[in-house]
Amino acid sequence: MTIDWTSFTPWSAVVGGLIIGVAVSLFVLVNGRIAGISGIVGGLLRPRTGDVVWRFAFVAGLILAPLAYAIVTTLPSIDIAASDPTLILAGVLVGIGTRYGAGCTSGHGVCGLSRLSPRSIVATVTFMGAGFATVFVARHMIGA
Repeated sequence: MTIDWTSFTPWSAVVGGLIIGVAVSLFVLVNGRIAGISGIVGGLLRPRTGDVVWRFAFVAGLILAPLAYAIVTTLPSIDIAASDPTLILAGVLVGIGTRYGAGCTSGHGVCGLSRLSPRSIVATVTFMGAGFATVFVARHMIGA
């Protein structure tokens, strides 16, 4: 494994991490809710009175933020080296894992770990391990 040092940008990663940390901290302090995307989107699929506006605003922000960023600068090119069936299967597996794990990577990995939630620690270790195993199998055993 090698690191592409010309693309390695630790300062932008630190700033991005700080922004995410401050945002989820404010979200839990102001709303008393965890900023887990699967739970927020799931709440839109099962709407309750008085619970839709903030969820819609959150999801709209996720969509509009990169569009606003694109106005200021050029977005990096995206190169996905996987077929459509592979991407669909991966999405389905992530969705199943999200349901079984009672949350997604943002809920467990960002918000849960910061609260030292034992369930989130187990979930994060599990999905990271599954990711490592998947990459190992795909790259070294199957040769994809």
